[in-house]
Amino acid sequence: MTQDESVRIRAAGGVVWRPGAAGVDICLVHRPRYGDWSLPKGKLDPGEHPLRAAVREVAEEADVRAVPQLRLPTVHYRSEGRAKSVDYWSMRAAAEGGFQPDTEVDEVRWLPVDDAVRLVSYPHDTEVIAAFAALPAVTGTVLLVRHAHAGRRATWTGPDHGRPLDAEGWAQAQALAGLVALVRPVRLLSASARRCVQTLDPAAALLDLPIEVSGDLDEPGPGQSPDECALAGAARLTALAVAGEPVAVCSQGKVIPGMLERLTGRAGDFTTPKGGGWLLAFAGDRLAGADRL
Repeated sequence: MTQDESVRIRAAGGVVWRPGAAGVDICLVHRPRYGDWSLPKGKLDPGEHPLRAAVREVAEEADVRAVPQLRLPTVHYRSEGRAKSVDYWSMRAAAEGGFQPDTEVDEVRWLPVDDAVRLVSYPHDTEVIAAFAALPAVTGTVLLVRHAHAGRRATWTGPDHGRPLDAEGWAQAQALAGLVALVRPVRLLSASARRCVQTLDPAAALLDLPIEVSGDLDEPGPGQSPDECALAGAARLTALAVAGEPVAVCSQGKVIPGMLERLTGRAGDFTTPKGGGWLLAFAGDRLAGADRL
């Protein structure tokens, strides 16, 4: 890591949209300190996940509760003599509070894309808005995660189906709960293995939602091929997305890459670490984007 990288400022934000008279309107904020118009964003807290920071900063600056949908380009520039990178997501406005001007942001405007491009103060914001405008309309989102750490199969004496999370896994599951909550899922679905169900337990408690067990999210069993399981899993995720409401799904490491290959229509590195996952955005029954968490 170079010295410049070690002092890089990390920030995150969003292109937040809501239905408008001529399509969609997006949110811009005015910062009196700089006299500029920009997309809502802000610095990451120490150890904070960029997606969590993006949603938090949108809420703090614009008083909008937003649901992330699709990853947008990361921009890089220099700020106060230091390298800075800002991660952006397309976000649907789910609720708005009563915005009150303060010293950080004194005005919020909702504008059609073309008007927003003319108003923003920085070329990098223009590029991010252009990337948003080029996207298909997102109609469904699925947060797909792999189960958290469950120790070693070789040291578990019972059936593998019943292998539980270990202490590391429970810590991962607790951390995942906050990310799951960001997409405001209306359903939680899990493969039938105990470790998958347990991975969603903290999210279920946080959101007061039941966990639905679905065998078509499982790894191959006797007489099943990996291709068959991947195809069934991909079809299940697509059907959930087409229903139109955000959902969170926990599955297994041997089937997730195959699901994603079928959804994306290409081979790639879809290996997912335990406790990791993907934010999947759909336009109808077609995958519009897959963002690694």
